[in-house]
Amino acid sequence: MFGLQSSGAAASWVVGRMGTDAHLYDDPDDASIPALLDSRFDADKVDALKRLLALIAQGVDVAHLFPQVVKNVASQSLEVKKLVYLYLLHYADKRQNEALLSVNIFQKDLSDINPLVRAWALRTMAGIRLHVVAPLVLVAVKKCARDPSAYVRKCAAYALCKLCDLLPDQAMALEEIVDILFGDNSPGVVGAAALAFKTVCPSCLALVSKHFRKLCETLPDIEEWTQIILIEILLRYVIARHGFVKDSLLSAEIQGINDSDPVASMPTQHDSAGNGFCGTISNIMLFRHYIEEFSGFPDGEGDSLRLSSVTTSGNNDVAILLKCTSPLLWSRNSGVILAAASVHWIMAPIGDVKRIIGPVLFTLRSSPDAAHVMLGNILVFAKTMPLLFAPFYEEFFINASDPYQTRALKLEILTTIATEPSIQAIFEEFQDYIKDPDRKFVADTVAAIALCAQKLPSIATTCLEGLLALVFYESSMSNSGHFDGEDAVLVQAIMSIKAIVKVNPVSYEKVIVRLVRSVDKIKEPVARCLIIWIFGEYNFMGNLIPKIVPAVLKYLAWTFTADVVETKLQILNASAKVIMHCPEEHMEEFKRIVAYVIELATYDLNYDVRDRARLLSRLLPCYTTHLGPSHHPPNGDICKELAYHIFDGKLQPSSPSTNNYRIYLPGSLSQAVLHAAPGYTPLPKPQSMELSHNKIIEPTRSNNSVAESGSSIYESSSVYDSESEGDGLSDRGTDASLHHQDNQDVPLVHIYDTSIQKGQTGQNAEENFADLISTDLTELMSKSALESWLAEAPADTLVQNSLQASSARVAFTNHSFERKPKLHTLLDSSDSNGLRVLYAFSSEVSPRSRILVCVDLYLENVTTQQLTDIAIKSEEASSGVDSIGQTSEGSVSVPTIVPVEGIHSLAPQQTEKMVLEVHFHHHLLPLKLSVLCNGKIHPAKLHPDIAYFVRPLPMDLNAFLCKENQLRGMFEYARRSVKIHLVQYDHLDKLEHSDKNLQVAHSVASKILGNTNVHLVSMDMPVTFNVDDTSGLCWRFSSEIPSTSKPCLITILAEGHASGPLDLTVKVNSEDTVFALNLLNRVVAIIE
Repeated sequence: MFGLQSSGAAASWVVGRMGTDAHLYDDPDDASIPALLDSRFDADKVDALKRLLALIAQGVDVAHLFPQVVKNVASQSLEVKKLVYLYLLHYADKRQNEALLSVNIFQKDLSDINPLVRAWALRTMAGIRLHVVAPLVLVAVKKCARDPSAYVRKCAAYALCKLCDLLPDQAMALEEIVDILFGDNSPGVVGAAALAFKTVCPSCLALVSKHFRKLCETLPDIEEWTQIILIEILLRYVIARHGFVKDSLLSAEIQGINDSDPVASMPTQHDSAGNGFCGTISNIMLFRHYIEEFSGFPDGEGDSLRLSSVTTSGNNDVAILLKCTSPLLWSRNSGVILAAASVHWIMAPIGDVKRIIGPVLFTLRSSPDAAHVMLGNILVFAKTMPLLFAPFYEEFFINASDPYQTRALKLEILTTIATEPSIQAIFEEFQDYIKDPDRKFVADTVAAIALCAQKLPSIATTCLEGLLALVFYESSMSNSGHFDGEDAVLVQAIMSIKAIVKVNPVSYEKVIVRLVRSVDKIKEPVARCLIIWIFGEYNFMGNLIPKIVPAVLKYLAWTFTADVVETKLQILNASAKVIMHCPEEHMEEFKRIVAYVIELATYDLNYDVRDRARLLSRLLPCYTTHLGPSHHPPNGDICKELAYHIFDGKLQPSSPSTNNYRIYLPGSLSQAVLHAAPGYTPLPKPQSMELSHNKIIEPTRSNNSVAESGSSIYESSSVYDSESEGDGLSDRGTDASLHHQDNQDVPLVHIYDTSIQKGQTGQNAEENFADLISTDLTELMSKSALESWLAEAPADTLVQNSLQASSARVAFTNHSFERKPKLHTLLDSSDSNGLRVLYAFSSEVSPRSRILVCVDLYLENVTTQQLTDIAIKSEEASSGVDSIGQTSEGSVSVPTIVPVEGIHSLAPQQTEKMVLEVHFHHHLLPLKLSVLCNGKIHPAKLHPDIAYFVRPLPMDLNAFLCKENQLRGMFEYARRSVKIHLVQYDHLDKLEHSDKNLQVAHSVASKILGNTNVHLVSMDMPVTFNVDDTSGLCWRFSSEIPSTSKPCLITILAEGHASGPLDLTVKVNSEDTVFALNLLNRVVAIIE
C-alpha cells in the first residue's frame, strides 16, 4: 500500500516537472559550466546560463564566472542575451569594473533593429545601480523615450523610476522626459508615464495641465493598475487647479471651517432627509484629514477661501474627470472601482454621489480581501451619509463563509445605516447571528443591538427584553458548564443593557430590578461587577429600586469574602453610593451593613481592597460610624464634598476619538491600517497651483525630433503590449463564425482589395507585411523611417520594390487539396525477423476521447514465411485497460495507448493496417512500445509530432481575421527568414497550372496539410504584373487544441521570387504560449 502511494507521488512529481527547467535545481552544477559558456553552440550557452541562475536562486555565489558570462552579451541569440542580462543585474554591484565594460554593448544594443533587444538593454542599464552609469542611462532613456516601439518607450518610463534617487540634481531633465511620455499615443506608455510621474515629481501638478484632456481620454484604455495611479494624479490636479465643486460633500466645509461653532454648521436631521447626512463622522473631520496643511490656515482666510476655493460642476476639467471615471466604476478590478468611486465621493455634487453605490456593492461579491477593503471604505461613506446606503441594508447581511474581520465591518455598517423601516429585518438577522458558534461574533452582535437601540429609542424596550433573556440564558449555560466564549457574550449583554439604560434610567426601572435580582445566579466576576455597578449607580431612582436595596446590600455583604478582588472593590463603591443616598429611616440599618463590609475589607488579604476600605472610612466617617450624622469630624465638609464628587459625579460624555474612524483618503493604505501609513499624502489645498510659464515645462523640440518620435506617428503592437490591437473589435458573431460548417456554400475564389479591407489606400507590400507580423519592428514604421532613426542608409531597392506591389488579392479555399501523410519507420525488418512496421499520424478524430491522437500502423511481412501472434503493447506496466480510463484526466506521466487487438497471422508479402490511439503528455516524450511477433519481443519507439496535437477548426476568412486581432501581442509568435528552394518540392512539375505563384501556393499548402492536422482557411495571391514576383503570398490555417479547446492560428507570408529562394515568415497566434512556440518550430521544420 505504501509502495503504491510512494510511486503515485513520484509520478505526480514527474508530471509537475515535465516540460520545465525544474531539473536544473536538483543538481545545477552537474555539468562543466565554464566549458558550456565557451561553447560555440547557443544551446550549450543557454543551458549553462540556466544552471548559473539556478545556483543563484539557491544562494550559491557564482561571481567568479562573471568575465565568461559578460563576453556572451554580444551573442545574436535573444535567449542567451536575456539570460546574460539577468546575470548582470544580479552581480553588477559586486563586480562594478566588469559591469562597466559591458556598458558599451548595452549602448550598441540600444540601436538594434529588434525592439525587444533595445528594451532589454535599457532595462539592464537602469538596473545597474551605479552612480557612474546613471548619466549614461539618462541619455539612453532620453533616446528611448522617442523610440518607434511602444514597448521600448514603456521601458523608458519604468527606467525613470530607478533614476530619480541616483540623479537627484537632474530633476528638470527627468520631468522633461515625463512630459514627453505623457504626450504619447500608446495607452501602455501613458500608464507607465503616470507611475514615473508619481515617483519622480508627484508635486509637479502643473506638468499635467497641457496633457489633462488627453490623459482623461486615454484613461479607460491603459492597464488597470496604472489606472489607479493616473486617477489619483488627475484628482489632485483638479483640486489644486480648480478646488472643490460647489455642491460636493466637502465644499460646505470650506465655509464652515472658520465659524465659531463647527457643530452649528453641520446639517441637521431635517436636512439629512435629502442629502443623507447626520452621520457619526462629521464632514469637518473628513475635510481636516483629506486636505493637506489644513490646520495652518490663518483665521483671516475664511472669506477668500470660501470664495476662491469652490468651483462648479460645469467646470470643463471637473466634468471631463467625472465623465471619464464613470465607466471605470464598473471595472473588473476592485482597485479601479475604488479609485473611481473616490473621485465621485470627493468631487461630484451630493446628488450624484449615489452613482457609486451599485459598483461598490457589486465589489462585495469578489474575493474576501477585496470585499474587506471595500467595506472599510463603505464604512466611511455610511458614517458620513447614512441614508446613502440605508435602502441597501440587505447587501450587508453576513454570510456563513465571511471571515471575522468582514463580519465586524458589516455589523458596524448595519448599525450605522439602520432606520425605522429596516430595523425589523436587521433585528431578525441579529437573532440568527446570536446562534452562531463563534461566540466572539455573537458578542459583537449583542453590542450592535445596543447601538441600534441607542440610535432608535422606539425599539429600546424590545432590545432590553431580548438582552435580559440572553443574560438569563447565558448565565444558566455558564453555571452548567464552561464553554469557550460564553463569558464574553454574557458580559457584553450586560454592558449593552447598561448602555441603553443609561439614556433614561427611570423609564427602565423594572429592567434594573430584574437584572439586579439575578446577581446571585451569575458567577462570572466581570458580569457581577457590572450588575453591582448598575445597582450602586441607580439605587435611589424610581419607586421599585429603593425597596430592594437593603436585601441586595445584605447579600453583597454576605458574599463579600467569597468574591474576587474586582467584585469586592465594586461592592465597596456600591456601598458608598447607597449610604450617601439612603433615607433617614434606613440610615442606621445601612450604617451597620456598610461598617461590616468596610471592616471585612480592612482585614482582606489584597492590599487594594484594604486601601479602598481605609479611603471610605476617611471620606465617610459620619456614615460609617455609630456616632450619628450630628457628629462632624475635622474637615468633614471637605471629605463629604470629595466623596460626592468621586462617587456621585456625572462625567460629561466624550466625543468619539477620530482615531476610531477610517478618515483617510478612500483606497489608501492608511484607511486600512487606521493610521497615517508611510508615504500617505493628503490632497493638495484647493486652488493652490499657480499656472505659470516657469512651472509648465515646454521642452523645445526640433523638427527632426518630432519626426523621429514614434509616439506621435506610429503605434506599437509588440509582444508585451497586448492592448494595442483588437480593442475596438466586437465579439458579436465570432463564435458562430468559428463553428462554420463545411456544408455551407463558400465561394472558391475571393477577389478583394486589401486597401479597402484595411481601411487604407495605397498600402504597399511593406505595410501589408507589417500588419501581418506584429512582433517585429517593421509593423511599427516603414523601413526608411526605421533606418533614419538608427542613422543608417536607406535601402532604396527595397523601397522601390515595395512601391510596385499591388493591393489587389485573390483568395483560394482548400476544396481541391488532398492530404498525403508522411510515413515513418517504427520497426525495421532486419531487427524483427522480417516484420516491418511503418506509422503515419492520422487526421481522424478518436471516438473515445478528443485528446487521443490516432496513429495508423502498417505491418508488412517481407519474408517468405508466415508470421504469427503479432501484437502491439506498451512497455509501461500502467498502460493496461485500467490506466486508459485515467488517460482523459492526465493522471499518468508517460504516454499511454488504448489496447488494440493483435493479428493472429500475417502471410508473406501481406500488409495489415492497425489504428493506434495514443495519449501523449508531451511532444518530446516518445511512446515506448513492444512489438510481439512469433513469441519474441522487439522494442520500438514512436516519436510524437506536435503538428497532430491539434485538430482542424473550420472558419471563414472574416472569422480568422477577427480571431487573429484578438490574439495579438503576447499571444503572437513569429519566425522570419525561413528560406526554401522550390526545387525541393518535386511535385511542382505535376501541376497543370502554368502560373508560378499558383504553383508555389499549392506546393506550400500541400506541404503543410500533409504534415499537420489543420484547416486551410485561405490562400491570398497578390495580383501583380511581374509573374516571377511571389511577394505577398499568404496562407492561413486554423486549428484547435483539443485539451483546452483554444484556437491556434497559423499564418505564412512569402517574399521573394519564384525563380530563387523564397523568404517565408511563419506566425502562430494562440493563448497557450508553450504549445504555440513548439508548434511554430515544428511548422518551420516542415517547410524547410
